[in-house]
Amino acid sequence: MSTNLEIQTLFQAQQEKLGLAWIIGEQNKEKQIHSSDDDSPEISLVGHLNLIIQHRVQIIGKRELEYLDSLQKNSRQDAIAQLFSGFSTLIVMANRLLAPDDLKAAATTSAIPLLSSNLPSQETIENLQHYLASYFSEKITLHGVFMEVMGTGVLITGDSSIGKSELALELITRGHRLIADDATEFSRVAPDTLLGSCPEMLRDFLEVRGLGILNIRAMFGASAIKQHRNMRLIIVLQELEEATRMDRLHGSKQLRKIQDVDIPEVTLPVGPGRNLAVLLEAAVRNHILNTKGYDASQAFIDRQKRRLENAHQ
Repeated sequence: MSTNLEIQTLFQAQQEKLGLAWIIGEQNKEKQIHSSDDDSPEISLVGHLNLIIQHRVQIIGKRELEYLDSLQKNSRQDAIAQLFSGFSTLIVMANRLLAPDDLKAAATTSAIPLLSSNLPSQETIENLQHYLASYFSEKITLHGVFMEVMGTGVLITGDSSIGKSELALELITRGHRLIADDATEFSRVAPDTLLGSCPEMLRDFLEVRGLGILNIRAMFGASAIKQHRNMRLIIVLQELEEATRMDRLHGSKQLRKIQDVDIPEVTLPVGPGRNLAVLLEAAVRNHILNTKGYDASQAFIDRQKRRLENAHQ
């Protein structure tokens, strides 16, 4: 399935973050920037002004303007003509720089919109690269509640009616943030990174049995909502009687492969008297320690070995 990106879509998505404003060409906002069908390896989506390998979105900063100003009149005219006659579909002036008159005239003639950004050129490029990589990446929808817990993206999954939404609600009251309920869209934005976000129709809402649909933003404020997060951990809720054969030393840790990315997965048994919010927080803290190279079970084994060695000396 082809994925197309129009200028107005990018503008609306990045307007606040980049401080985007129209200079020339708002009437051409429905013009297409890029399509996933254009998979030619020589196509570059965004970068500093380049007249040889032209980017779809060309960023002009202070140095690029200085380069254009250093050219003789005819060379400058040729450079600007080349800029607006190649593969480029959008030009962005970084750092709220003023666009020269000949640049605005060429943008008008070629019907290629000209925008301005509040951010420096490198920051503008980095933000747009991240956005474009996410927009055109292959997406997958996973069932469960996706949350930010202690700065970590955690997908809470399990059988229907096992208590995922109730657990999410308790975590929210403890200061953690909701990203998506029921269905989360994940896209592979780097070789080892899955970015999770909420479909627009479900944004801000959490369904809790007995209470119905809750608007978490309205109830707890904007700080209780997070737009997106990289998934770093999966928590599977499982009935206690089904989880009796777990390794008591190492727990239930394993890796789950999603879009060729290995994500750590931990199973938490659900039963009377078990505080799942505390257990999930502990699982996240333990995961953070693991990523730093500390393994509690191995540390315990090493301590036992040292005790036995000392006893035989």
